[in-house]
Amino acid sequence: MKIRENLDALMERHPEIYEAYTQFGKAVHEQGGPLDARTRWLIKVATSSALGFPKAQLTHMIKALDAGCTPEELEHTILLLAPTAGFPRMMEAMERLREFLQEARP
Repeated sequence: MKIRENLDALMERHPEIYEAYTQFGKAVHEQGGPLDARTRWLIKVATSSALGFPKAQLTHMIKALDAGCTPEELEHTILLLAPTAGFPRMMEAMERLREFLQEARP
């Protein structure tokens, strides 16, 4: 998987930067406020989808499912993009969701 290869290269070449990034992300994600893990991951799915970051969307969908979110919740989260981020952006994100779910459940 190219995502993993790219991450491994960053970790190998710049371990201190990766560690700082990891600690920052962990602090914001876990200590930033009262939202539960499921809600936080759905927000991250929505944000990465709305911004058009397909690799981040994939990572966040995996983590959302791991946190107990359902495929239906992921779909609803992406549908909510249409009025704000636009219908085309929502459709792109929905396509990635469908592909992801097909691969996850052959």
